[in-house]
Amino acid sequence: MSIILITTIVASLFLVIGLAEPLAARLRLPYSVILALMGITIGLGAAFFLRTELTDALNPVASAILNLPIRSNVFLYVFLPTLLFQVTLGMNLRRMLDDWVPILVLAVVAVFAATFVIGYALSWASGLPLVVCLLVGAIVSTTDPSAVVTIFRSTAAPPRLSRIIEGESLLNDAAAIALFGVFMGFVMAGVPDPTLQGALSRFPVLILGGALVGWALGRIATALMALLGRYELAVTSISVALPYLAYVVSEQSLGASGVIAVVSAGLTLNLAGPGRLPPAAWSRLREVWDLLAHWAGALIFVLAALLIPRLLDGITLRDVLWVGVVVLAAIVARAIILFGLLPLLARLRVSPDVERPYRVAILWGGLRGAVTLALALAVTESLRVPPETRRLVAILATGFTLFTLIVQGTSLRWVIARLGLDRLSPLDAALANQVVAVALQTVREDVAQATEDYSLPRETVRSEAKLFAERLDQAVKSAEDSTEILDRDRITLGLLALAGAERDILLERFREHEISARLAERVITDADRLIEATRAGGRTGYQRTARASLDFGAALRLAVFLHNRLRLSRPLARLTADRFEVLLSQRLILRDLHRFLDTRIRRIHGRRVAELLHELLTRRQESVDQALEGLRLQFPGYAEELERRFIRRTALRLEEREYVALHADGLIADEPFMSLMHQVQRRRGMTERRPKLDLAVRKVALVRQFPLFTELDEGALRRLSRALVTRYAAAGDVILRRDRAARAVYFIASGAVELRAAGQAWRLGRGEMFGQMAILMHRARRTEVRAITPCTLLALDEPRFLRLLGRSRALQEAVQESAAKRGIQLDLPANLRERAER
Repeated sequence: MSIILITTIVASLFLVIGLAEPLAARLRLPYSVILALMGITIGLGAAFFLRTELTDALNPVASAILNLPIRSNVFLYVFLPTLLFQVTLGMNLRRMLDDWVPILVLAVVAVFAATFVIGYALSWASGLPLVVCLLVGAIVSTTDPSAVVTIFRSTAAPPRLSRIIEGESLLNDAAAIALFGVFMGFVMAGVPDPTLQGALSRFPVLILGGALVGWALGRIATALMALLGRYELAVTSISVALPYLAYVVSEQSLGASGVIAVVSAGLTLNLAGPGRLPPAAWSRLREVWDLLAHWAGALIFVLAALLIPRLLDGITLRDVLWVGVVVLAAIVARAIILFGLLPLLARLRVSPDVERPYRVAILWGGLRGAVTLALALAVTESLRVPPETRRLVAILATGFTLFTLIVQGTSLRWVIARLGLDRLSPLDAALANQVVAVALQTVREDVAQATEDYSLPRETVRSEAKLFAERLDQAVKSAEDSTEILDRDRITLGLLALAGAERDILLERFREHEISARLAERVITDADRLIEATRAGGRTGYQRTARASLDFGAALRLAVFLHNRLRLSRPLARLTADRFEVLLSQRLILRDLHRFLDTRIRRIHGRRVAELLHELLTRRQESVDQALEGLRLQFPGYAEELERRFIRRTALRLEEREYVALHADGLIADEPFMSLMHQVQRRRGMTERRPKLDLAVRKVALVRQFPLFTELDEGALRRLSRALVTRYAAAGDVILRRDRAARAVYFIASGAVELRAAGQAWRLGRGEMFGQMAILMHRARRTEVRAITPCTLLALDEPRFLRLLGRSRALQEAVQESAAKRGIQLDLPANLRERAER
């Protein structure tokens, strides 16, 4: 075949891809459906012109289209790694991990359920060998949820629901292709009725082998890209090589799952890349992969659709009936998961509650596409598969794909409309009105500045300003006067606006390099959680999520355990430094939000709501300041180093802006400009290196700040500091348990703890102590002590505590006061004499 002709056909396919997106928008149909219909039309048109006697002029083109060298390996080794890898790079892994249970259920359990329900139903209805029917089930169990996700996004569906469907799409293909490989092996080996144990026995090798290959290659590629971080094109080129190498090595060298290897490699790069690559290089890499995935996804649909007429060759009425059995079984299998298992998981609180209309939309939107056709094509190409099996698999998979694309795909928007998912709720409508009002206020300010800068005629400006003011007043009135919105919903709307503004500020700070790439994903993820929690839970959800953003959760508790018990300090040092930086960024952003409240929210929601929101923000600020002050006390000087780093970043951003403006005005030539920008980038790279945090607590400095020890002289302070043992506790950690023998007294250097005994609770903060009562009363503890914030504690063993208590009047008074607060009668002098006699 002429290279010129092939090049012309490929260029024409790109033209088709370019026209498909606006056509899909015009016809209000899923993009993938339009691509498939175009591919089918091209294939049928080529067959028509090749066989017609009307003209022979188009015969070479038609023949070239029908004989394109399209093989299943082209889809599986060229297009599929591109699509999977791009999805993993674009995922917000922190948010996906929040919903890992429903994602795994939909992706893995649903695939297994669909495979076996379809297989057994088809075997029962047709009498075909079970292994062939299970092979068909594995092929058609892959779903392409892009249509559902696209429509959900356009109908203001909960972002969490769209995220679950996207997560399903990533793992769905891996599970289905792995099952396909298992049953394909049975078919080629001539095993008619495989057992479930035999079908699943190869899965550990497939999955674990692929995951290890992807992880190892991902780590190597990330390290290499970090070394070449200054060279953006080199970084992007290495990333392009990564998924293909992972796929080939896993499939050809280990016999493991190439799909799992690609997913594992992409997740590894997603986790490590933002922290180790310059922001510009990471942004360029993501942009390139978005384009590659767009082309790959479109080409795989068009090229697979070209094969449909060939795959359906020789179809009979009996085949059509069997396609109907496959369609019915697939819908039943998916319905079992959506209407049986998901509600159960929601009741167990391990999955979000997916409302019935959304479950119906997901059920009807389970479109099949190119991956299904590619797997069917792989069966038809295998000479080790009997001819009748090849024909049957091709017809059933292709017929089922056509049903989902033509019937389900074209009617999906109608189903969405019938379910009422295309209508905004009263809260969403009010939020839309608020967004319009806020946007128009910004536009008015910008237009006023522009008219002043360009010295436009006053009459023209006044006339246009009057028209715009009328529109703005109407928008504000619509936002204020919604009778369907309760006062608590107005507060929720205000908090949603605040959370959205917080996210916008974070993104702007990241683009301007004021927030490091290392922590950008975390803080932006926290802002997304804040938005979703506010939408779902109002003021309570906002406050709960805001408090949670100050805590590093299980990771910090594990790091504390490693430091306290195993003396492994590096994880705790890294997480503590991360916490420092997160708190500093939150403190700066919360101040900006007060200005946003006064300039935007007050006019829309009124003074009362604005004051309440100011109060909520102030409480957040106080929590941040308290946590930051505790860290400053633990590690004096480190916060100052981070603040200096922030100032240097800000200065570099302003310097860069000045150079860009001078270059745009023609005051700096290209070569000096490039040299100056290179210097800015070099200095910015130096500021990315965070100062090292020394976990060694300066105990002498801490001890001096305790009012209990003010009367001790310098020598006694130093001896006491050497005797004290530092212990860290994460929020929620149980420090002391009931009914345990007392061995030490704890002094709180930073943070706060809660004591619980006999149904009562007391809270202690910095400068206070606990554990002394059990020692003085010589009995097992009756109190449980739990950290309610991250804490630094100084522990003093029993003998040293008693000696110190005997000579420190301040400590004696503190012990007596503590006993009185808890209603304990304590004769301290007698107690000390008794302990001395012992």
